Order: sequence, then structure tokens, then C-alpha cells
Amino acid sequence: MTDPRYPIGEFTYDGPLDAAQRAAAIEKIENTPLELRKALRGLGDEQLATPYRDGGWTVRQVVHHIADSHINAYCRFRLALTEDNPTVKPYEEQLWAELPDGATAPLGLSLAMIDALHARLSMLLHTLTPEQCGRPFVHPASGPHDVDWLLAIYAWHGPHHIAHITALRETKGW
Repeated sequence: MTDPRYPIGEFTYDGPLDAAQRAAAIEKIENTPLELRKALRGLGDEQLATPYRDGGWTVRQVVHHIADSHINAYCRFRLALTEDNPTVKPYEEQLWAELPDGATAPLGLSLAMIDALHARLSMLLHTLTPEQCGRPFVHPASGPHDVDWLLAIYAWHGPHHIAHITALRETKGW
């Protein structure tokens, strides 16, 4: 039985990435908005209010979390590229998901944010040099990382949460 928290497996990183791995990671990040919309197609309010697993977020909260998380990722990429070994700010994702906008806002708001954010992020990621991919930063909760790690984790993050939605659809027969 697979762990419903990790339908595509837990994140692993064996970096640094090579050119082909970077290109594949960028492609996954670019495809996140479209794949998310496909996963949501045809779902109604009752389905959006369904947790993807016992004790988990609702589908609506998952979508808003993707927007929240990827906004933070965008800032982290930019900080790592423009500052010397910056310490990035973590955020309380569970508490963000419980805020009224994270729990009840219309999906269109976050989907529009994700579309625009990923368009900008894609432009930035396609300009990265191998040297820039090695630029370091520190995350207070998980330690030192570099831009390659950010690429890898966000190439995993979107599909990870999209799989929460698609696994729920499959289980429920939606």
C-alpha cells in the first residue's frame, strides 16, 4: 500500500543536476499549471471540499497551497541568484492553509496566480547558467541548499500535489 501522503514517493535529491536533469525539472515546473487544471477538470464544490486523505487538506486547500508554496519558491530562486548565501524565510504552510482564503477562496484566484507565476518562473529558469544552479542559500528548517535543489524539489512538488488530487479522483470514482 502506498502512503497517501506521498503518492509519487517522497522527495529525494542526488544533485547536483546535469543539463538534461535541469531541462526535465524545468519542463515539469512549466507543466504544473496545465496538469493541475487537468486534475481539477469537472470537480464541483463538494468535491473541492473533500480532503485528499484522512487528516489531509481539502482539494481546494491543496490548490491554494501550490500557489502559496510556489510564490515562496519564486522568491527563494531570486534571493539565491541575487544575494550571497541568503537565509530564506520559512512559512507555516499548515497555518496558511487554514486561513480563510486558503480554505474558501475560489480556485480561479490561485490558478491565475499559478499561471502568471509559472510563466515568470519559466523565463527565469531558462536563463540559468550551470554556475547559477550552484548558488547557495540556507533554509532554517532544512539547512544549506542550492538552486539545483530548488529546481529538483519544485519539479517534484507540483506533481506531488497534483497526484493527491488524481489519486482522490481515482479512489472516489470521480
